[in-house]
Amino acid sequence: MKKTENIIVGISIGDLNGIGGEIILKTFEDARILEFCTPVVFASIKTMSFFKKHFDSSIKFNSVNNINQIAIGKFNVFNCWNENVTINFGSEDVKIGAYAIKSLQSATKALKNGHVDVLVTAPINKHNIQSETFNFPGHTDYLAQELEGESLMFMITDTLRVGLLTDHVPVKEVSEHISTDLILKKINTVYTSLQKDFKIVRPKIAVLGINPHTGDNGVIGNEDDTVMRPTLKKIKEGGKLVYGPYAADSFFGSDNYKNFDAIIASYHDQGLIPFKTLSFGQGVNFTAGLNRVRTSPDHGTAYEIAGKGLADENSFKEAVFKAIQIFKNRFDYEQLTANPLKKAAKKI
Repeated sequence: MKKTENIIVGISIGDLNGIGGEIILKTFEDARILEFCTPVVFASIKTMSFFKKHFDSSIKFNSVNNINQIAIGKFNVFNCWNENVTINFGSEDVKIGAYAIKSLQSATKALKNGHVDVLVTAPINKHNIQSETFNFPGHTDYLAQELEGESLMFMITDTLRVGLLTDHVPVKEVSEHISTDLILKKINTVYTSLQKDFKIVRPKIAVLGINPHTGDNGVIGNEDDTVMRPTLKKIKEGGKLVYGPYAADSFFGSDNYKNFDAIIASYHDQGLIPFKTLSFGQGVNFTAGLNRVRTSPDHGTAYEIAGKGLADENSFKEAVFKAIQIFKNRFDYEQLTANPLKKAAKKI
């Protein structure tokens, strides 16, 4: 891992008919951000020039055709295509979805090869990206295939972190997916991420139950008693500070979440509804567990306001800052844990 003076931030453009172009430009309007990171947007100079004119941006672009031409301290645009693209803000279009995937694939390749240090993804439309060659529910699943490690959707702010046992799974199938092995794997991923990515030495984790009231002793399902509780007991006996299962309906309203470094929800809406209620516009979607850092804003394409100049860039800006901070934390962690015996010998 390289030194951390100026982080190269790869950015996939997302759905061109959504708010991705707008929030990217707004994020980097303040040139001071270029003092500690270098953005590389994977799109085309023609497309970005269209956005610049439409949103009356003052950003100067550095056009890049070869990935080795990235200029540190400038706003780089890597050309993934050269043709003109017709953009109709607010419209769902499979052709536009194809450009979103071109951008994502090119940015991911640069991330894997070390040409960019982190990846920040602008919102995509999960429907119009589907094709014979790309069949993933979203970014997380695609990156899980392309990168190394065990991926986990981790929604984060400075004070709240929510991970998921299952993410893009139909509600009727949630209990079928949750097993002892899955719980062990996901909790280990969260625990390791808290140590390595957030500098928390002894993480304290809460786990929410699968069923309402965690099953009420089998009256509302038995999965919490037969799968969840025995697994959490085993983990706790192993030395990790893991607690639960907690009834999800009162956990956040009672402020109990403030007592933990992370909360693990059993399924998508159980975790993301309270997370977005408490922190919408400031939250970041971080893909924990992979060997490269990827973040994104906590919102979608927002077709209803696309092109109108009304998009709030704060979540995307937070995604950039969080990616940079996590990259630095990982660098520090690797420095701290590298060759411990050699370091101990030097002290003696």
